[in-house]
Amino acid sequence: MIEIDGSLYSGSGTLLRYAMALATLTGEPLHMTRIRGRRENPGLRPQHLHAARACSFLSHGNLRGDQVGSSEILYQPGNSLRAGDFEWNIGTAGSTTMLAFTLLPVALFAPGPCRFSIFGGLFQDYASSAFHLQRVLIPTLQKMGAQIQLKMLRPGYVPTGQGHLELRVEPLPSCLKPLRMVESGTVQEIRGVSLASHLKEAKVAERMANRCQSLLKERGYPTQIEILEDHTALQKGAALFLEARTDTDCLFGADQAGRPGRRSEAIAQFVVRSLLEDLETQATVDRHLADQLILFAGLATGSTEYLVPRVTDHIEANLYLVHQLLRARVELGKGRLRVGGIGFQRSRE
Repeated sequence: MIEIDGSLYSGSGTLLRYAMALATLTGEPLHMTRIRGRRENPGLRPQHLHAARACSFLSHGNLRGDQVGSSEILYQPGNSLRAGDFEWNIGTAGSTTMLAFTLLPVALFAPGPCRFSIFGGLFQDYASSAFHLQRVLIPTLQKMGAQIQLKMLRPGYVPTGQGHLELRVEPLPSCLKPLRMVESGTVQEIRGVSLASHLKEAKVAERMANRCQSLLKERGYPTQIEILEDHTALQKGAALFLEARTDTDCLFGADQAGRPGRRSEAIAQFVVRSLLEDLETQATVDRHLADQLILFAGLATGSTEYLVPRVTDHIEANLYLVHQLLRARVELGKGRLRVGGIGFQRSRE
């Protein structure tokens, strides 16, 4: 049985989600204690609870301690994975993208295609946005051989949620391929999406886009930003996303969600600053992709190598998990991260 202290490193829900996904694939029992032990409101929140239950359901497993507020779970994965169409409603503005991320590696090794319909929050602080998942993580995983599609059917914001994502995943024919990204290259283009729901009269999307373009033009980066005026969300809300692509085919993303009191121009300044900070480090991934890729690198065949903009608690936590649960070789020094993948394959039930 794998024993994990959920208060290690970041002490966040990422430890739970990653550990549940990996245990589901390997079939090893998992005992996690002190879940989200470093958070102000520790224990399982609805989005973490749904991720844990989804993994257990998809593997025909057994899960104990699965209730909101629980600081301990005991998980015995089943012997086979499900494929097909599934729906999960978090019921709050909890992150649909983090649930989708948990389901991704499981679905890649399912016996058939999976379609997940997920309801909850799509844009909030402290979680990757739907745009980052769709336009940075998924294209990078496609380079590793994954076939994944993500659609935003309705935006969802704090506090109402009820946004709607649809995730489609084809099973891998064999192993994930490794990545080697060690040259940052020169930025070729910067694109973006400026989204506002029920805020057209205030010109929120337009103001975010204009400020972004002005700031990036000052730095010599012409930018194309798509303005989306949405009327389907259950409440007012906004989100801004930028992506940069280099001539070595590296992808970088940065984003921020709106909230009451957060001005459109301040959102633009934060997103531009975040993107440029990562680009200026000469890394080959952004600060979010840096830790997200670790799980998939551990499952891949061969050695994955890339340059990170900075070492974060999430990077250290995820390296720890792939070493503990997969016995993958990990190495991190001077901003260069290497993961020796185990070439994971699962028999098709």
